[in-house]
Amino acid sequence: MDFKSLLVHLDDTERCAVRVALALDLADRFNAHLVGLYLPFSPLGGADEAPAAEQRRATAHASFLCAAERAGRIVEWRAPEPADLQCATLHARHADLLVLGQHNAQGRSVNVTGDFVTDLLMTSARPAVIVPYTGAFSSFAQNILIAWDGSREAARATSDALPLLVRAPRVSIAVVAPPGSAELARATDAAIDAAAWLDRHGVSASFHESVCEHRVESGVTLLSRASDVNADLLVTGAWAHSHLHERMLGGVTRTLLESMTLPVLMSH
Repeated sequence: MDFKSLLVHLDDTERCAVRVALALDLADRFNAHLVGLYLPFSPLGGADEAPAAEQRRATAHASFLCAAERAGRIVEWRAPEPADLQCATLHARHADLLVLGQHNAQGRSVNVTGDFVTDLLMTSARPAVIVPYTGAFSSFAQNILIAWDGSREAARATSDALPLLVRAPRVSIAVVAPPGSAELARATDAAIDAAAWLDRHGVSASFHESVCEHRVESGVTLLSRASDVNADLLVTGAWAHSHLHERMLGGVTRTLLESMTLPVLMSH
């Protein structure tokens, strides 16, 4: 299985160029069709705002096309209205993989809402690579760390990442659980089976066991492990549950979304 259709979220932030570069690299690796979806989530504030919004749209369009031309790729630009989650979900469902940006709560420029990435993950039924709002990434998906606990979400994310995993020179599996716990024993057994499954796909994965005293520390432990092994992509499920129509993230997912230090491929 390969990625044949990619979608990158475009906005007016400086980090948009980093997302576009990563998306173009993926499009080149897989010879995939790349769609740039421009959703600035910046509603017009009146007549004086309309010309400025149109200028931002034109600038984003030109930047996207120039980056594609430099990379030697033919791309597709989309700037639908209205620029909302429902629209984004519709377009996302027609892609194999999404490239999104981590929300920057301190960003001053026009940006998406803080729940955009989370909501799109939960509604689109598509995996997404989420790019941190800071840092440079000279390599991507060459050294992949899989977060494994035997859950449905972990299995889904690992399966969705297979096109990258089979091409990666180095893959490792991390199990994070309290020391000496039944949870750690179960996850370790599941990780061994997962490694055997990956091997049948031609992916040779090494194994790492990390312990933490409390579940809420798992996200921090995973990021620490990713740093220790010099990973350039973390693959993990996105955990969430609904309560009275309010979607609430699991602690690990929230920690990763807020504190990621490397690109993270998430799937729900």
